[in-house]
Amino acid sequence: MKIVTTIDEVRAQVKEWRAQGLSVGLVPTMGYLHEGHASLIDASHSGNDRTVVSDFVNPMQFGPSEDLESYPRDIEHDAALAEAHGCDLIFHPEPSEMYNKGFSSFVDMTVLTQELCGLSRPVHFRGVCTVVSKLFNIVKPDRAYFGKKDAQQLAVIKHMVDDLNIDIEIVGCPIIRESDGLAKSSRNTYLNADERKAALVLSQAIRLGSDMVKNGEKNCSAVIEAMKKHINDEPLARIDYVKIVDFATMQQITMLDRPALCAIAVFIGKTRLIDNFFTEDVIG
Repeated sequence: MKIVTTIDEVRAQVKEWRAQGLSVGLVPTMGYLHEGHASLIDASHSGNDRTVVSDFVNPMQFGPSEDLESYPRDIEHDAALAEAHGCDLIFHPEPSEMYNKGFSSFVDMTVLTQELCGLSRPVHFRGVCTVVSKLFNIVKPDRAYFGKKDAQQLAVIKHMVDDLNIDIEIVGCPIIRESDGLAKSSRNTYLNADERKAALVLSQAIRLGSDMVKNGEKNCSAVIEAMKKHINDEPLARIDYVKIVDFATMQQITMLDRPALCAIAVFIGKTRLIDNFFTEDVIG
């Protein structure tokens, strides 16, 4: 496995692979890799001849008061995990490599980005779309792999690929959880011992809501209110949102009469965590 830091190095390596007739998978990450990322690398490794992992904390998707400077970074750890799961190349650029002086071109989106995380993080998805489209242009993979934990991001990326006629297959992969249910996240490292226990309220609320849907509840308000009540019973939790939306449009719905996403964002102390479930996964 190689670690490279420049766009030219990535392109040269991919060109060599293409000359050999090899397929290429891409796993975009912000580093500090965990088992969730490992599952994406596994999926790419099994579905492609070669796998590229981008390891880049993208400043463009952080707002002014968010955790860009404190976001965890550990390239040595990332390299060991990625190599163990079949990665062939890590792209680990500096921000100046991705955004040259005077950079002023952006990929933006309406509708899908105006709900859920887009409401409380208004610059986030412009940053995501811009950096992912750049990575697609740099690597030109056959397939790219994203986790379903970031469900809105997955929907946005799929929509962007369709809108811009990008010839890449987008693969969504299941949420990977800790043994006690907490969804894997690089931000889990921010939690102290008490907050770590309190954070279980997210997966508990997700299980509560999914059980209600599985048992036949169709009224979105009933599911949402039950989940909110459970979260509010935890003193260290503060709800950002609990919503059920049409997965195709990210617009809120009142009845479960179509494929839907139930998504939550909750602050545990100062740390914002997300979780979700897809009604299709619950109902079957």
